[in-house]
Amino acid sequence: MTDTKSRTGVVVIVSGPSGVGKSTICKEIVNRVSDVYLSVSVTTRPRSETEVDGQDYWFISEQELQEQIDKDLLLEHAKVFGHYYGSPKDKIIEALDAGKVAILEIDVQGAKQAKAVFPDAVMIFVLPPTAKALVERMNNRGREAGEAAEERLNGASTEIAAAWQYYEYMVINEDLQQAVNECVQIIENAKNKT
Repeated sequence: MTDTKSRTGVVVIVSGPSGVGKSTICKEIVNRVSDVYLSVSVTTRPRSETEVDGQDYWFISEQELQEQIDKDLLLEHAKVFGHYYGSPKDKIIEALDAGKVAILEIDVQGAKQAKAVFPDAVMIFVLPPTAKALVERMNNRGREAGEAAEERLNGASTEIAAAWQYYEYMVINEDLQQAVNECVQIIENAKNKT
């Protein structure tokens, strides 16, 4: 599929339940680690009022996503909470060839697929300090209500259980700067090994 042996960069996968602070942590990592590419996923979910196409996600139709899958243009893809998500392969390969750290902020399903392609990928799972804290963060985001919120909370339990099995690093996001510091240290250590 893809020749991963000749790549000089590092793949870092960051996952965690909805509302745990993954996006904030990833943006902070980009500000603090040199030569980083933060992958922008495609999604079939509707764009919120605050999101920017091509910056937060590439918002596409299900037909467009299926075409990308058929042409093998996605590193990974998964259906999450009723919508499809995927990571465009070309930009990730470009970043790795340039010796950069390619950060993928993806769910556990996608992480397993990406790890199969890049076995040396660094896997970081971000945990909430408590289940109650996660519920509060999700409520504060205001994106989910009723059944959707309950579905995301149930999904969080499943993701956390799977994370203990598949991820090398578990980072608790109780204090944002501490969590960012831990992630930066993990990435810097991985960069020094290449």
